[in-house]
Amino acid sequence: MSATIVVPSRGGAARLPVLLTSLGQQEHQDVEMIVVLDGDVDDSASVVRRFGDELPVRSIVFPENRGRAAALNAGFFDARGEVLIRADDDLELEPDFVAHHVRLHEQAPRGVIGMCRDVFPDTPYARTYGIRADESIRAQAFATPPERTWQWWSGNVSTTRDDFLAVGGYDEDFRAYGWEDVEWGYRLHRLGREILVAPDFTTLHHGPVTSTTERVQRAFHSGEAYRKFVSKHGPDAQTFSRLDCSAWNALVRLGSALATERTVGIAGRMLDRTIGVLPARPAEKLVALAIQSAADAGRRYPGRVRTHL
Repeated sequence: MSATIVVPSRGGAARLPVLLTSLGQQEHQDVEMIVVLDGDVDDSASVVRRFGDELPVRSIVFPENRGRAAALNAGFFDARGEVLIRADDDLELEPDFVAHHVRLHEQAPRGVIGMCRDVFPDTPYARTYGIRADESIRAQAFATPPERTWQWWSGNVSTTRDDFLAVGGYDEDFRAYGWEDVEWGYRLHRLGREILVAPDFTTLHHGPVTSTTERVQRAFHSGEAYRKFVSKHGPDAQTFSRLDCSAWNALVRLGSALATERTVGIAGRMLDRTIGVLPARPAEKLVALAIQSAADAGRRYPGRVRTHL
């Protein structure tokens, strides 16, 4: 089966060489890559052209920012492959990456999720929270029952051309951070497709969040996008349950009541300055509380989200 890898990118000139070098190492030869530049702010197009002299890669360039969903749609609707793979611009593909995706589609009609392993620089956030959270996310994904695996649809996934056309494109109304991927995965699930979190298939991700500030800001914006997702698909699509009356959740509710675009940033910066000198367990709890409060605020108070990440 032929394959197309679609890569949405913005400001990725420094990240793309690792991805494109790994494209050149693929064992599966019947593959193309389309890099969709969502407004070329750093001449990423020249990076793609340079590698395109040797590799099956081309770009689609938007004159201005239109959002990740629009970039994914442009790439997938222009793709030639029978298997359509979505990859972020900060991945490093193992040599059997394409072959692995293709093989899993040859075995059965399904959607495929390959998990990623974050490669962290040595920061207080990574030591305190990021590394353990990354390990926990993978463990949760592999333990997810088949009827809920759609919630892990993200930056290393694949479907067939026929299923993509049956589901339709990504919803371009999702312009805040996150959930355009999960929303598409949910629609694939509603189509009746098995969605497999593939075992023994973990790809390196070189661009993880490196600070508490960035993580809580993303959680805040993702919370707003989640609310839009549930509004579109109804309560059966919920991935978060109501907060119970535990002391921890009371703290989360208090934090979310106080959270705004400004206070979320302030809290993140304060934590980044202090968690490196605090005992490990209390520091981890403080970061977790800030993240959960920001996400809850985005879900409960979407009007407080003023910008797009």
